[in-house]
Amino acid sequence: MGEKGTAKSTAVRALADLLPKIKVVKGCRFNCAPEGPHCIECLEKIKNGEPIEIEKKKMEVVELPLGITEDRVVGTLDIEYAITKGKRYFEPGLLARANRNFLYIDEVNLLEDHIVDLLLDSAATGINRVERRYFFHPAKFILVGTMNPEEGELRPQFLDRFGLYVEIRAITDKTLRKEILKRKIEFDTNPEEFMQKWEPEQKN
Repeated sequence: MGEKGTAKSTAVRALADLLPKIKVVKGCRFNCAPEGPHCIECLEKIKNGEPIEIEKKKMEVVELPLGITEDRVVGTLDIEYAITKGKRYFEPGLLARANRNFLYIDEVNLLEDHIVDLLLDSAATGINRVERRYFFHPAKFILVGTMNPEEGELRPQFLDRFGLYVEIRAITDKTLRKEILKRKIEFDTNPEEFMQKWEPEQKN
């Protein structure tokens, strides 16, 4: 939480390069852990005796934009596919990608209430159920939000879902601000050289 221009979003997105790899069921669209819990698709494979292969996949920061629709969050059943093929096909939403990853919401205090309710439900149960529970998959994620308190408050029940609260203030020291601008210019001039220069420190 902090005023505009304090690099809140930049700090969160920078997490992506620091995140470790995790073991997932190979080919699973929901990043299911080999030991479970499993999505309905993995459960059907196990039931049919199909082998469950394992691969390593890097964790990611999945961003949930403001103005997102409910079906893009939870996913939806493809009715046209069901009619033409006679089989159910689920089109995953952001909660599928967010399973076992970071779910990031910029300006979280401006998120619409019905989307907040969906996230609260998934965060509480660890499961995303769709279309009258005909389809489900694990939805366990680390919730990260950024906000400017001048633009409004965050619902108390939503705030409770964040395990840590950090207040950020703008840097006012002239020397530090000059250094920030210098590094920004360096990056804009030659991003590859800038990243190579700071790679050792980032790895540490």
